[in-house]
Amino acid sequence: MLEWWAMATETSGTGAPARPIRFETHPQKYVHWKLSVEGAVAKLVMDVVEDAGMRPGYALKLNSYDLGVDIELADAVERLRFEHPEVKVVLVTSGQQRIFCAGANIYMLGMSTHAFKVNFCKFTNETRLALEEACTASDQHYVAALNGVASGGGYELALACERILLCDDGSSAVSFPETPLLAVLPGTGGLTRLVDKRKVRRDLADVFSTLAEGVRGKRAEEWRLVDKSIPKSRFDQVVADEAKALAAASKEKVGAAITLAPLEVKRSEEGSKTIAEYRYVTLSVDNATRVAEIMMRGPDGEPPTTSEALRARGSSLWILQAFRELDDALLDLRFNHAPVGLVLLRTKGDPEAVRAHDRALHALKGDWLAGEIRLKMQRVLKRLDLTAKSFFALVEPGSCFAGSLFELTLAADRTYMRDGSDESATIGLDELNFGAFRMSNGLTRLQTRFLHDPEVVKTLESKKELLEADVARKLQLVTFTPDDMDWDDEVRIAIEERASLSPDALTGMEASLRFAGPETMETKIFGRLTAWQNWIFQRPNAVGERGALTMYGRPERPEFDWRRT
Repeated sequence: MLEWWAMATETSGTGAPARPIRFETHPQKYVHWKLSVEGAVAKLVMDVVEDAGMRPGYALKLNSYDLGVDIELADAVERLRFEHPEVKVVLVTSGQQRIFCAGANIYMLGMSTHAFKVNFCKFTNETRLALEEACTASDQHYVAALNGVASGGGYELALACERILLCDDGSSAVSFPETPLLAVLPGTGGLTRLVDKRKVRRDLADVFSTLAEGVRGKRAEEWRLVDKSIPKSRFDQVVADEAKALAAASKEKVGAAITLAPLEVKRSEEGSKTIAEYRYVTLSVDNATRVAEIMMRGPDGEPPTTSEALRARGSSLWILQAFRELDDALLDLRFNHAPVGLVLLRTKGDPEAVRAHDRALHALKGDWLAGEIRLKMQRVLKRLDLTAKSFFALVEPGSCFAGSLFELTLAADRTYMRDGSDESATIGLDELNFGAFRMSNGLTRLQTRFLHDPEVVKTLESKKELLEADVARKLQLVTFTPDDMDWDDEVRIAIEERASLSPDALTGMEASLRFAGPETMETKIFGRLTAWQNWIFQRPNAVGERGALTMYGRPERPEFDWRRT
């Protein structure tokens, strides 16, 4: 039998996936989640349909999830922030008896390729980080109401919530059974959140992570694995009281919500190229060379300068729509174009128009909607940071790498800027480059670039003019500035060289270089995620012919190579 992910990505004659995965959905289309809103409290009920997996070959039993379940959750978390500002508390619970969530579906993982597992777990954790950001930055607080067993990834979902309430009914428990049962580990942030976020003692965390049956009741509360263990007879009332108390402590948001309209995209094929054209973004993938290009177009109108005008534009606002489109294109690249190793970042438009939109958004920073737009942009830029592909930014005449779009060059692994004799390429900074967009390390991209001399960032704040190539190079804002004569050859050689290198080596190299500076829970999560998936999930003890993950559900015991490495 073919692996389900191999079937999913079986290619057409051009090398493009025949059955690509798409990431847009809507609450009316949800299959596995039920979203309801009542005043200041929303309820997200996980009720996974067993026979509605994203691909054939496995059943989603015990509220286990696959990518399709996660796509719906990601959509719900984002919509609640933009479309329901009145919501202050989100209760996450289960619609099934005696089970909250059994985590990622084991059979789905066992049948999927390594590349899919990596991207699946990365997307899952990005969604959980967005949930945590909603709690800390958007005053929208998530409470996990565990009315059954929360196992593996199910407990990891609970850990992402601000509060965890466990029903003490004799059977409900929290557990991380991956190490004893599967020879892997809860690496999608689970172990990191356990000790960094919830500050569970190391020795207790060690015991907990090797108990397949997990921990129940008051012991779970004493070990800090949950916030409260509540008798079944009082569970619903205590959950309601917790939600009410959290809502009372949250601020009201002034101003109407907006609706996130579906993205419109035209997809086509031209020879070996697969093209997705949105309004402001075009993704072009050359399947023959394994090189993709993302072109972002600048704004085509004046920016809104009042809260009312901001809401009138809604999700069609350039700065929001363009970054939503970029987000969709990045996910398309990750899941549907695995062989692509290098992505060229280009822009087209008026850099001053970009900066005008940035300034307008910055001026409205007290408006909750303007804040949510900036946070969305930050999440998309982080998605780029965390994408396991090389990125080269190409700054040419007609580009608009300024302000928020200049962040693309800072996120790129290299930036080539054309030093023209006739028409000049320019870059520009504005207010949003100095604090609006934090990386996973907690620093801005400028702060990360100038770790060796933080004072440089302060001096750059005074650079209000557009900067040409020679100045940009002296200010250390770009990597190389070939002139007109050398541009084509130098860029071509760089592209060909990068595309020829080992994808494994490049992934490790880029992940090690992109997050200089302080370690945070977020950088730990993704660093460890990369390490465990690229080693433990490849080891025979887990995925070999008689590995624990392979043998799961069979009567035979797995066989281990006992040598420590």
